[in-house]
Amino acid sequence: MSADDHRKSRVTLLDVARHANVSRATVSLVVRKSPLVSEATRAKVERVLHELGYIYNMGAASLRAERSNTVGVIVPTLGNPFYGELLSGIDSVVGETGMAVILANSGEQFSRQSLLLQRMREHGVDGIIASLTAETQAECIEQISDWGLPVVQVLRQVTDRLDYAGVDYAGGMQQAVDYLASLGHREIAFAVHGPVHSAYRERIEGFRGAMLERGLDPDLIVRVPMAMPDIASAVPLLFERKTPTATICFNDVIALGLAAGLYDSGRVIGQDFSLVGFDDVSDAEATRPRLTSVSSRPTTVGQNAARLLLQRIAKPHRAPQQIVSKTYLKIRQSCGPVDAFTI
Repeated sequence: MSADDHRKSRVTLLDVARHANVSRATVSLVVRKSPLVSEATRAKVERVLHELGYIYNMGAASLRAERSNTVGVIVPTLGNPFYGELLSGIDSVVGETGMAVILANSGEQFSRQSLLLQRMREHGVDGIIASLTAETQAECIEQISDWGLPVVQVLRQVTDRLDYAGVDYAGGMQQAVDYLASLGHREIAFAVHGPVHSAYRERIEGFRGAMLERGLDPDLIVRVPMAMPDIASAVPLLFERKTPTATICFNDVIALGLAAGLYDSGRVIGQDFSLVGFDDVSDAEATRPRLTSVSSRPTTVGQNAARLLLQRIAKPHRAPQQIVSKTYLKIRQSCGPVDAFTI
């Protein structure tokens, strides 16, 4: 810290009050954006604050208010652009209150998630939004709430005792299957990967239910690797048991990986093979052909989670709430009628 910065950091409310010829209480009201100060006085005090280089000590103010004005967010990966859009939604709501978001990545590891929850508690965050790992048991996350720390589950739900913001995954699967069936597809695969959590199970159950409803094989479920390059090389797995003409993907990451692998194998997406993603992240529009995908509106889900947390902070003892967002199918270029296919 420079000498000038060090000097500015020592400027107090009393210093500002003396220079502005007002009381310390008036300066405090101006700093806290209180409407109880006249515009003329506010302008004078703000001018002196700027001239003296006063720095508002948010930490000290938070201690006095027993609030940190921070919200912790824990996600299982930073490799999926979905979570970037989710965080954008959270931040847009939390930011309006003047609070800040602290982001952490569990890496799908329960032990790391536990450590992050403990560290966030130690640092005094006002609440936590968490997309929980598959290993999380209800009692683990309920204990955090029992400590008096508000918690909202997002995307993955392990208990109905806590607030939850999620997505109608089964409804999204129904939309994808119905659309492909309307194009004449009978052999439809479902490409999945990752750990088995509530969102995984709901997608699987939604796919199977929608396929059975139409008298189609519900068991053409193929597990692919996690990394994008490995997903591309896993395309032959789709055709080991049967010869599907279409594949629905667990998320857009899988869809983009399979698109690369299908291209390498000589198949033209949208002309001789149909591909549907899930989540509809921004990359879906940027690919060629543009990817048809089930939109789960991650920004909206993030906003819902943030609002639930702010409500929980304001009213700690209210009954748990759930907000499950509807999906819609964004139809683009990656699907075609099966009778036009050449395979």
